[in-house]
Amino acid sequence: MDLDEYCLRQDDLIRISAEQGSRFAKLVAGDFNPIHDADSKRFCVPGDLLFALVLNHYGLSEQMQFRFRGMVAADQPLVFAAVEGPELSIAGPEGRVYLEVERKGATSRHAELIEALTRRYVAFSGHNFPHVLQPLLERHGVMFNPERPLIIYDSMGFSLSRLALTPEQTEGLALTLAHSELAVQGKRGVVTLEFRLDVPEPGGGRATVGQGSKRLVVSSLRDYDARRMDEIIAEFNRRKAAGHRPLPALAGLD
Repeated sequence: MDLDEYCLRQDDLIRISAEQGSRFAKLVAGDFNPIHDADSKRFCVPGDLLFALVLNHYGLSEQMQFRFRGMVAADQPLVFAAVEGPELSIAGPEGRVYLEVERKGATSRHAELIEALTRRYVAFSGHNFPHVLQPLLERHGVMFNPERPLIIYDSMGFSLSRLALTPEQTEGLALTLAHSELAVQGKRGVVTLEFRLDVPEPGGGRATVGQGSKRLVVSSLRDYDARRMDEIIAEFNRRKAAGHRPLPALAGLD
């Protein structure tokens, strides 16, 4: 994956245009959230693109934790400075932090492994709505405000038991949802999506080589309305098939 298609690099600065961020969301992540449309007044850079850029720039560590601290607007300069320690921050030149990263253990610069993990994760992440979130919300009898949905990508992290994989294992790397849960706290809900990473073994079968989780925060919860949710999903699917049909943005679901 050539990430230079989705950003502009200048020394230690990276900028992402609305067109680049939108193209990544749709072509790589399969994410048709309107907040990632290039012409959206509320456009923000997909969090999964920031995730991909961090792995590409700093390498893949055995344990990594990502915490999103703010939405990145189009063409916002981001500093990707050289960092030696276990903690790093992606911030603007003025100092505002948008992403915090913690890393532990060995680090791999293996391009094929980084690309495989990146593609598997962003494909999983980009399909959270409606595939995973809708059944979860329905099961708990709650939903977001249909007029102004607010679902924030809070954090994600993973732990890998090994980084040394054969080419066949790297190609066969799979990421699957292992568990999902929603904790309702008044008008606020915290969604945790746990996933598993496994690879094919030379003798047959598959072996788990890692696990991780993604956390989302859903605001303005209200009673679940099946008819309204069906309308939202139908319009979401029509919009996806057509390209860019107008739809209230699922703010922060990136």
